[in-house]
Amino acid sequence: MKLKEMLSDYQLGEQPKWDGEQIITGITDSSRDIKDGMVFVAIAGFEKDGHDYIPHAIAQGATLIVGEHDCPEALPIPYLKVANSRRVLGQLADKFYNHPSGRKRIIGITGTNGKTTTAFFLKHLLEQQGFTVSMIGTIYNEINGIQYPTPNTTPNAEKLHELIAASKDDFVVIEVSSHGLTQYRLESVAFDYALFMNLQHDHLDYHKTMAAYFEAKAQLFDKLKPDGKAVVNTDNAWGLKLAQRLVTKGAAVITVGHQEDAALSIKKMTNQEVTLDISDETSALDPHMPGEHNLYDIAMASAVIQDLGYPLADVTEQMRSFAGVPGRYEIVHLKDRIHCIIDYAHTPEAVTSILTSIHKDGAERITHIFGFRGNRDASKRDEMITASTDQSARVILTTDDLNSVPEEAMRQEYVDYQHQFAGTHKIDIVMDRTLAIQAAVNEARASDWILVTGKGHEKYKTGYALPTASDKETVLYLKNSEK
Repeated sequence: MKLKEMLSDYQLGEQPKWDGEQIITGITDSSRDIKDGMVFVAIAGFEKDGHDYIPHAIAQGATLIVGEHDCPEALPIPYLKVANSRRVLGQLADKFYNHPSGRKRIIGITGTNGKTTTAFFLKHLLEQQGFTVSMIGTIYNEINGIQYPTPNTTPNAEKLHELIAASKDDFVVIEVSSHGLTQYRLESVAFDYALFMNLQHDHLDYHKTMAAYFEAKAQLFDKLKPDGKAVVNTDNAWGLKLAQRLVTKGAAVITVGHQEDAALSIKKMTNQEVTLDISDETSALDPHMPGEHNLYDIAMASAVIQDLGYPLADVTEQMRSFAGVPGRYEIVHLKDRIHCIIDYAHTPEAVTSILTSIHKDGAERITHIFGFRGNRDASKRDEMITASTDQSARVILTTDDLNSVPEEAMRQEYVDYQHQFAGTHKIDIVMDRTLAIQAAVNEARASDWILVTGKGHEKYKTGYALPTASDKETVLYLKNSEK
């Protein structure tokens, strides 16, 4: 793309002499990635300000600088001042990659819980219909059958457009975070389907209120293509509010829930199966992953499959070959019928749901191991402790990602919870996460269940006593040590 084409929608004003015929080779908001002919978009971040790196970007060969500040004096290349650099990054990337989302079938999934599992369900079911599917999300990005590591649930705008443009697959399924929406990482991405899973207590350190959190999630539905459709879980109060809003706006909405008038009306839920009624036809769906939360996930994924014209009656059989989701209800069977489950659950509702599911699977005594993340939403911690102690025989508080919080400060918070719940519930503290899991395994009785939550598939960020890098590796290490 030529520079004059890149700037066709913008006014540069008086600038140094520049060559509009120059070929733009790329766009980035990281000065470290600049190569000759690229556009550098300076973004004022939460820790660093990209405007401070403009000289470095120019030295590396940048052709154009985009920023929010007044133009620095005597720049040797054009400078485009904009009101919102994050937003313009998405707009320029969309233009550079020739509007890739408009040329693909794009499915976006948002919600506090269930995004990852639903994305995996959708990918599997679409593949069962003969489609190829790219997936962009929390665990990894998969494009054209190749998996790549991902640092965020939703990549930045330039990377997201690049991934969509690179995909030769029939569908692209994207996990959409509230942070990604408010930070314009989805700018200029257009969706064929947008799914709203739920809204639960989380991220209030960032959004401050549930209302603001909801409005952040709701932004996804402004990005639907003219013929795009919303799929909304109306059993969630925030989902019901969203569906009503979208209907008022004249949007196409597929509702999923227990209401009689839901497009996919839920008639029955067990721990293993959800029965849906659509157009007077009833189908029972088994995701082969127990738990009410997974039943909602399969129902939402199946709503898309059904709308594409494929029968719900085939879903259960098609899910038999599903390989599971890393870090989501992963079960490791230990000796003496002791079962250990690793899951990402990190909200009070998610903890309640998975503990309920484990009890329905036959657990009588559960040891629950989890911790809190430093510098993250502290307002949900009381609720999480309560959710855990209500259904666990024993709770072990341990470290999660401490971030910049000293371990001793987190330990003291755990001691406060010990005192708060003294006399009613047993709470132990083992700050080394691997030793906490080891203690639960060593002290488990026959047929006990152990639940480890919070990190799921994620690697440890700190070193622990055992030579392992994740919760699953720790449990497998302990299992192998039994032999």
